[in-house]
Amino acid sequence: MDSAGVRDAPTAVVVVDADGVVSGWSEGAVLLLGWTAREVVGLPVTELLVDPAPGFPGGDDSDPDPLALRHRDGSALEAVVTAHPLHGADGRAAGRVVTVQRWGRRPVIADRAFEQCPFALGIYDPELRFNWLNAAASRVIAHSEEQVLGEMYRELFPELDDAAYTHQLSEVARTGKPARLITVFRPLGSAYANAWATSMWPVLDAEGKVRAVANWGFDMSAEYWARQRLLLLNEASRGIGRTLDVVSTAEELARTAVPGFVDLVTVDLFEEVLRGEEPPPATALGAGSVTLNRAARHTAREHPGWPSWSGTPVVYAPGSIPARCMAGGTSIVQLGAEPDQGGEWAFGPGLAADPAHWPAGNPTIDRSIAAQGVTGRITVPLLARGALLGVVAFTRSDRPEAFTADDLILAEELAAKAAVAIDNARRYTREHTTALTLQRSLLPQRLPGHGAVDVASGYLPAGAGAGVGGDWFDVIALSGARVALVVGDVVGHGVHASASMGRLRTAVRTLADVDLPPDELLTHLDDLVLHLPDDPRPEGGFESSGESGATCLYAVYDPVSRRCAMASAGHPLPLVVAPDGTGTQVDAQPGPPLGVGGLPFEVAEIELPEGSLLALFTDGLVANRERDGEQGVADLLRILRDPAPSPAPSPAPSPAASPAASLEALCESAMKTLLPDHRTDDAALLLARTRALDPEHVADWEIEPDPSQVARARRLATDQLTAWGLEEAAFVTELVISELVTNAVKYGEPPIRLRLIRDSALICEVSDASDTSPHLRRARAFDEGGRGLMLVAQLTQGWGTRHATHGKTIWCAQSLDRI
Repeated sequence: MDSAGVRDAPTAVVVVDADGVVSGWSEGAVLLLGWTAREVVGLPVTELLVDPAPGFPGGDDSDPDPLALRHRDGSALEAVVTAHPLHGADGRAAGRVVTVQRWGRRPVIADRAFEQCPFALGIYDPELRFNWLNAAASRVIAHSEEQVLGEMYRELFPELDDAAYTHQLSEVARTGKPARLITVFRPLGSAYANAWATSMWPVLDAEGKVRAVANWGFDMSAEYWARQRLLLLNEASRGIGRTLDVVSTAEELARTAVPGFVDLVTVDLFEEVLRGEEPPPATALGAGSVTLNRAARHTAREHPGWPSWSGTPVVYAPGSIPARCMAGGTSIVQLGAEPDQGGEWAFGPGLAADPAHWPAGNPTIDRSIAAQGVTGRITVPLLARGALLGVVAFTRSDRPEAFTADDLILAEELAAKAAVAIDNARRYTREHTTALTLQRSLLPQRLPGHGAVDVASGYLPAGAGAGVGGDWFDVIALSGARVALVVGDVVGHGVHASASMGRLRTAVRTLADVDLPPDELLTHLDDLVLHLPDDPRPEGGFESSGESGATCLYAVYDPVSRRCAMASAGHPLPLVVAPDGTGTQVDAQPGPPLGVGGLPFEVAEIELPEGSLLALFTDGLVANRERDGEQGVADLLRILRDPAPSPAPSPAPSPAASPAASLEALCESAMKTLLPDHRTDDAALLLARTRALDPEHVADWEIEPDPSQVARARRLATDQLTAWGLEEAAFVTELVISELVTNAVKYGEPPIRLRLIRDSALICEVSDASDTSPHLRRARAFDEGGRGLMLVAQLTQGWGTRHATHGKTIWCAQSLDRI
């Protein structure tokens, strides 16, 4: 071993004779303990011990346990002592050779490896005083070994006293259990954050006592930050595009990047994108200014001079960074100052900060942004499917790290994911707007007034994420002062569901005009759905027309008898609230949904007191993710039975206090209470409060099947019109009755009945037991008959035939406004 090696790692060699007296003393012993050979040779070796141990210097190859030795300066030196026996030529024991090393020191080759290791290595005592550290660790903490040996870590670096690294070192010293840790910190003098992987373990003596704590660490910044970027991209994949709403998607992009990546994000979009229209082509931008709308803005904290959220258009001047970015379709990176390349242990060196890895033209040094408190900004165009949607800006201010080429890649990945999601939302907005427009155009714009009921309705489409559905409702005037109440639901969302709803609503109106009973009407509607052809998809192939997933409830109320007949094709049955406040759901058996075919529909008939409230609704009103259908029906019934009082009742009567206005308020209150903010389905509600026709406004007679009774029928009708004060209608009424009663006597079957109803119109009905229906035809010049129904059609405002279980009724109506 050369002299340098001896001084680096002094090892004392002591020769002890058989009597335990020192007979030899090496130069290493002088360096280690300070005693010269003259002072020590001839003394008992136990004189060198602070606390002599029995049997020292131990047996052959004794374990190298630490012992306290006396240094010449009076201090105690903790050392490892190993004794080896000496033998003479005759084989007899001649003493021992004792080697002594300072505790914690290793041979020279180990010291050299320790010192030159590229990883940061360090050893601390249980109080976290520096014992040893290598050159790599010295560079990391920016202190030499001489500066830190014997110093407490917490006192030397008080700013790290509460850090996870210091705490974990203390835990290893206290518990004796090894640990691993990844810490992120900024080395002194560096502008880049570091990520270090560290292993810590206790150094134990033979008795298992913790004598020191050792650790090693290496800079894994490149791997760590690459993983952080992947985590951020993963979060973006899950968090961007959760809703099919343009503004919400822009806000998701802004929130995802703050604060993990940057401190401020602004997203500006073309007005056309917000409306769901096609954005202007990039070639149309020209050399003029560009006007966008600030769709989203998110920041970790506000800074003076930063753009605020105003909701007003954002105008970018020609030649500005966003305008150039959009015109060229490429990203632009601005840095407030020349980037710091960092030290050996900083994150900066390598591919991330290597100028060779920046794309052409990036980055640009723009010292003007520093005046805004900005250290860097990345401006990226939002491009999706070849369309330019707008621009997004990622800004840093609270961190000194300059953007790197890897940061630009991350920003462009985030923008690309968001652009596709925004474009999807834009396309959905267009489709949603189209479907909603179609839906509202197919629904009744205003419910017609009717003498049989007061009505009110409410309809709300599904939320933006679900799309417009196929709910509908209708109120149809029928003959005999009756009214049909209809509500239905087409499964699915979008334009297709709206179109299917329109076809079904038209079909119901057509069938209602035939005056069919509810069960027969649904049977015909079901058959119609079964025979509808499939619709071709725009992209090719075919899909079911969708009406097979439809339900419908059809109810007919007669104000004369106060009876309501209804049938359901898989639709929830209505609620009925009596004038006394008692309420229930109609007890009946719903039939199968439309399009199933082959199964009958049953009619349920109930009698309703005047002033009863009838509520027809779709399942979107009563069922959602937070509430099942049964609970929703119970809640709706409770609202209808006990409506909340108006918060500020009008002191004087007004048009708004009419029964119809009261129903409108009740309908609005029910929908507002039952529907959540984020709806996944359409909801429709149709309320009808029944009226009863005054018995004095109905006259009914039985007519004998004898031609002579025609005159009697005319006379009865004339007398009744006189009693009602409608003498002016007598002439037309006599002609109509004469024709209808004559036809019933000649072609019908008894019993024959004549009924007059005075409502909003004067209605004349003739019923008989025959199922044959008359047909309107044009008589030829020399025909003696065939002109009766033509005469009825010309003299009245409407006529028709409705069939009952046994027989038929021919009716006609005269407008009282013309009388």
